[in-house]
Amino acid sequence: MNLYLIIFTAGTYKVEQVYEKHKDLFVELEKHFTLHLVNYTDSESIPSHEYKMAFIASGGVENAVVRFFSILPYPITLLTDGLNNSLAAALEISAWIQSRDMKVKIIHGLVPDMVNQVLLHHQAFAAKRSLKKKRIGVIGTPASWLVASHVDYLLAGQRWGVTYTDISIETVEKAFHEITEDEIGPEASLFANRAKGIQEATPEELLRAMRLYKAIRRVCQEENLDALTLSCFSLIQSLKTTGCLALSLLNDEGIPAGCEGDLQSIMTLLMVKELIGKPGFMANPSFVDLARNEVLLAHCSIPTKMAEEFIIRNHFETESGIAIQGIVHPGEVTLFKCGGECLDEYYLSSGHLIENTNMVTCCRTQLKVRLDKTADYFLHNPLGNHHILIQGNYTDLIQEFMQPNRCKPRIDHGSFI
Repeated sequence: MNLYLIIFTAGTYKVEQVYEKHKDLFVELEKHFTLHLVNYTDSESIPSHEYKMAFIASGGVENAVVRFFSILPYPITLLTDGLNNSLAAALEISAWIQSRDMKVKIIHGLVPDMVNQVLLHHQAFAAKRSLKKKRIGVIGTPASWLVASHVDYLLAGQRWGVTYTDISIETVEKAFHEITEDEIGPEASLFANRAKGIQEATPEELLRAMRLYKAIRRVCQEENLDALTLSCFSLIQSLKTTGCLALSLLNDEGIPAGCEGDLQSIMTLLMVKELIGKPGFMANPSFVDLARNEVLLAHCSIPTKMAEEFIIRNHFETESGIAIQGIVHPGEVTLFKCGGECLDEYYLSSGHLIENTNMVTCCRTQLKVRLDKTADYFLHNPLGNHHILIQGNYTDLIQEFMQPNRCKPRIDHGSFI
């Protein structure tokens, strides 16, 4: 990985002298990056797609930064180790930038902490870059009950570089009827053998669900989709099967796939995949316990890669088709949702998965999470219904990704009193 540091230093610029003065930091950075030190007057030589940031190497450079402000990559990050009055200069520059209503961040501290911050910053940079030109397929129309989960395609494209593309449900139905028994039989058998058990579901229903998976997989290839959201309830009527198995397997393969045509949740799943490289569990918050600060998350599909083991069930609401009851190992988790019509808001909390439940009044996979933030958010100021659960604590990385892009955290505004 390349890291281009745009060097601002007072006096005559000599790369050897700059390196020697800040050697402690640079040596540690070189364990992770191929380091390039470039004087700010030569910054146009840096390829536009490369990872770069300003390095404030000394005091007395404030006016130089103001004069050459246009060369700084946005959102603006100032890296400084504090030597030679560099932190004082960075503070002055930061205040000037903020006075113009622009985002700026200073990376400073102990060398190991600075390196970790740069690594997080790079992950966020790489994820934002990888999102550009990603194609999100919207198969069918969003469910009628998702009244607060709309997305403005144009504004989402301008902010994140993604393209939402509408695909008729008939496209999947046509592919479904073209899939042969030979294409689905062996995979259905292998999938059944992987399961801990089978309840309610029949072999015929499993074959139909596997046929739907193959059909959607074909549409993904034909339409060059990087992610998709499926109007799954309409398919229950036309094809007599559910999309739960298909979405589970697609997420296993690294293709973010969400249900109910939820435009905001599929963007969140795609962000998680590009930023962290993991699948997420898209779920309904089904119960909130304010006294214990717990939320029960439930849905009828989960990537099997997230589960220790899984049971093949039928769909909760319709008692038909195939659903997945995943049993997930307790441990640290992150709860995340990118929302708003312009995809410029988000909710984020770390927590602990403490229990898998098996209530008859909820969808098949049920995960109880104790949050590190107040659970009041869900009752007082929620960002819609579906939220995404990720295994592990990734709050620092997601904050690093969302905040520089002018995304507003959704917080609890308190009860109405």
